Amino acid sequence: MLTLAFDTATDVATVALLCDGEVLGERRSRAVSVLADADELLRSAGISPADIGLLAVGVGPGSFTGVRIGLAAARGLGLALDLPVAGVSTLEALAAGAPGAVPVIDARRREVFALVDGEPRCLAPADLPIEPWDYVGDGAVRYRAVIEQGGGVVPPDDDERHVPWARLHARLAHDPGPAELVEPVYLRIPDVDKAAA
Repeated sequence: MLTLAFDTATDVATVALLCDGEVLGERRSRAVSVLADADELLRSAGISPADIGLLAVGVGPGSFTGVRIGLAAARGLGLALDLPVAGVSTLEALAAGAPGAVPVIDARRREVFALVDGEPRCLAPADLPIEPWDYVGDGAVRYRAVIEQGGGVVPPDDDERHVPWARLHARLAHDPGPAELVEPVYLRIPDVDKAAA
């Protein structure tokens, strides 16, 4: 089965095309380019959008705008092509790319999103449970000093394990369903909702 997957929750967006788990192509760019990147992957592989059997999309946590771009693209494609869509946690995709490491996404506002005891959490970098483990993701890179001071290990900034690769989302895609039922993962109230309160 052909799977088109993408994640736009962080500053680095990724798009991948897989056939029965084998990567046919993958691109790394920005959220605003996700549909153009998907089109280029399909054209390069000589595949029609009608041949896709499944969409996998990163549902966050991450940038509010980035997550919304990814969900809008997945919902639009899913509805237009009548495809099932599977939402995949961006933190779980990072963890799948670095087994045994703690995934940490920069949440801005001096906070991070991380998997703590298997649960996604939003917390201050100083509140991360630091152990002598590897920490990956853009949050780990940004707060390297805090993590390393506590005894954690952060790979070099350009290490591929810091990227939530779309191929990992495709491999983690379970229980797909109607596009309109895929929901984002927000670990804090969006600013727009705070202003309305």
